[in-house]
Amino acid sequence: MPVVAVRIPQLGEGLQEARLIEFLKQPGDTVKRDEPIYVMETDKATTEVESPYDGTLQEWLEKPDTVLPIGAEIAKMQVAEGVKEMPSDHHPGPSVPTPTPARSANKTSAATQITPAAAAPAAVATAPTLPTLPELKPGRGPVRAADGVPIPPRTKRYLRDKGVMEFASHVAAAGTKLMPSDVDAFIESGGPEQAAAAIAAQAAAIEQEKVPSFVTSDDFVESALPTAQQTLNYRMARGAQVALPATLVTDVDWTSIAAARDKVRDSGGPTGFAMLLWCVAQAMKEHQQFRSTLSNDGKTLRTYHNVNLGIAVALPGDELKMAVVHKADEMDRENFFDQLADRIEKARDGKDQIDASTTVHISNIGTANMRLGVPVVVTPAVATIAVGEVRAEPIPDEDNPAGFKFRKTASLTMAFDHRVMNGVGAASFLNQIRDLAANFTI
Repeated sequence: MPVVAVRIPQLGEGLQEARLIEFLKQPGDTVKRDEPIYVMETDKATTEVESPYDGTLQEWLEKPDTVLPIGAEIAKMQVAEGVKEMPSDHHPGPSVPTPTPARSANKTSAATQITPAAAAPAAVATAPTLPTLPELKPGRGPVRAADGVPIPPRTKRYLRDKGVMEFASHVAAAGTKLMPSDVDAFIESGGPEQAAAAIAAQAAAIEQEKVPSFVTSDDFVESALPTAQQTLNYRMARGAQVALPATLVTDVDWTSIAAARDKVRDSGGPTGFAMLLWCVAQAMKEHQQFRSTLSNDGKTLRTYHNVNLGIAVALPGDELKMAVVHKADEMDRENFFDQLADRIEKARDGKDQIDASTTVHISNIGTANMRLGVPVVVTPAVATIAVGEVRAEPIPDEDNPAGFKFRKTASLTMAFDHRVMNGVGAASFLNQIRDLAANFTI
């Protein structure tokens, strides 16, 4: 039986590359055409990529967490005779066997000897072969989505809403389809944490298998860029390709936040930065552009009902992970601060929580003693805010026209995607954050 290449299909108009997230099938597995076999990340979404063939997976040629060009060969599959290998620029969809001329025992003219494919009208597509569902036998436990159980669109939406889409392949289905109730059971049983641990263990094992390549000379040393940095570079590069960034800067009166911090410092209450994040979440509730993302073609605006706020967390070795507080607008302040602390702790443990619904990112560059910094818009987010260090800013003293007094101040620098909002709308959002911070009480 022939062996053909499985290539990364064209996942969207203008895309040049994508990041490999995980494998859903292993070498030796029998795969049905249109069955998800691996997961890729593009600038807009995480996508389960379906097999273009019926066959047996022979081997994977790449490793998870690597950035690959569209059309790259990612696997080898053994297929039936006559199956045509998909071209490097193909779009997701099934492969079809190469037509074989029909034979007949009767002496029929060549004009009447046509293949079934040729007999069908050119405008009519033949129905794809559906994947075979795992047989549910008495006494057998539930099967995972990775075993081939289909995920209906509403369940995919539910997975995204719950922030666990990246663990979809780990969710067990009680029936022949993955349902929202299965997702609830997965979350309640601690499934996301277990799946994250399994993924981390697999990634660690893959890392151990890698042999770093070094090139040395009298003048320099070359070494492989860390995988995490390659991932971040991929995301930033995609943002640079599609976003039209603009930047605004404002100063925030930090007096009220500093006073609130002094009140809770001894009891281990929220930091001043956490208080500012609360102000950002409240402003996002009132400015729907900052709860939105733009489609690949730049024509469709998706606005999320809830505030999903991303916080950049610095790790040793100059590594960054993103903590995300989902549905921050539905939380009271105490719950928000608790969730924020939990999410940041997970990021410090190496858990990157970013997803397509995270529309605003915030970075505390003040911890690095930086006053100002122009951040990067990492699509599909529409804005990134850099919070500078708190400083003593001289301001005119109204009681002494010839003198000055000092006020605690921090600068906010916001880069935003000009395709989604204009300067006035962005300024209104930043001004509301500034006003909320200046009047913060606890």
